Amino acid sequence: MPERMAAVVNHGPGDYRLEEVPRPRPGHGEVVIAVKAAGICGSDAKCHAGSEMFWGGPQPWVKAPVTPGHEFFGTVVEVGEGAEEVHGVVPGDLAVAEQIYPCGACRYCRRGQYWMCQVHDIYGFQREVAEGAWATHMRFGANSRVHRMPAAMPLQAGVLVEPLACAIHGVERAEVRLDDVVVLAGAGPIGLLMLAVLRQRSPAMVIVTDRNEERLKVARRLGADLAVNVDRNDPVEVVHDLTEGYGCDVFIEATGHPDAVVQGLGAIRKLGRMVVFGVFGQPVTVDWSVIGDRKELDIRGAHLGPYCYPTAIDWLTKGVVDADALVTHRLPLEDFERGLAMVAAGEAIKVMLEPGPGGA
Repeated sequence: MPERMAAVVNHGPGDYRLEEVPRPRPGHGEVVIAVKAAGICGSDAKCHAGSEMFWGGPQPWVKAPVTPGHEFFGTVVEVGEGAEEVHGVVPGDLAVAEQIYPCGACRYCRRGQYWMCQVHDIYGFQREVAEGAWATHMRFGANSRVHRMPAAMPLQAGVLVEPLACAIHGVERAEVRLDDVVVLAGAGPIGLLMLAVLRQRSPAMVIVTDRNEERLKVARRLGADLAVNVDRNDPVEVVHDLTEGYGCDVFIEATGHPDAVVQGLGAIRKLGRMVVFGVFGQPVTVDWSVIGDRKELDIRGAHLGPYCYPTAIDWLTKGVVDADALVTHRLPLEDFERGLAMVAAGEAIKVMLEPGPGGA
């Protein structure tokens, strides 16, 4: 077996390099996959740009040098002692690991709330145990939450398991009801996947907002009742006109843009529910009196995709989600810089990197 492999290595903001590095080997309870596909997330583009969210503060999230990539799946090529029993996979299986690498010992992990692990290593951002998938091979640590996938899973579907799991969790946090008017801010990959989830919940109306007309066209095709370009129309006015001045029942923020938070507080009705999923590149300032004194809102965060991977895999296998409509670009690993630029510029919905066949 080859001892080295190709991998993208993040050395700092704007300093990502394709390098030859040692190929991972599995230790006790660990799994090594040959990566079939890896996605580029909006958070990857923000990290590359040097966002304060990832690099600022006394304990920055990113621990470079590290290989990026937290959206992935691949073929199991090696397993360490005990891994088959713990993870339920053997060489030759398709598999995915959840993006969080839980410590297993903190208060949250002990309570089954592993996605809020106090240590909070996430594949693609912390070196050593949580190296990411922008490489030909990747190691799942012993504490990984691994899921076996159907052998016939297409590339475009498999790479969406992680973001779809996140979308399912976000919509679950909103507790959407049949008579709800839902506003979904953001027609990027997560927003469009949330739209697919919302369509399974059958609320009274789903309004999608964005400033990218091409993405709004996809939202209409995927079932949005109304798609609003925020550069052409005031979404708050549109929502109030449609709801007799009351506002929407649910507002889901999936943009990571400060304007969407302000619009959400204006668009939502009294006693409404707001879910914030977006990763923001900077702090957001709002009028907090709207949340309490004026509207008594339920504001909820949503983070990662806990307990949602089996459903995501099932839906993608059955074609509940149109993966081909969302994966707009497929690039070889060496074109990762081009992919990052496309995501940052909003020129793509989902960019998928293909590291190559890999193998043992």
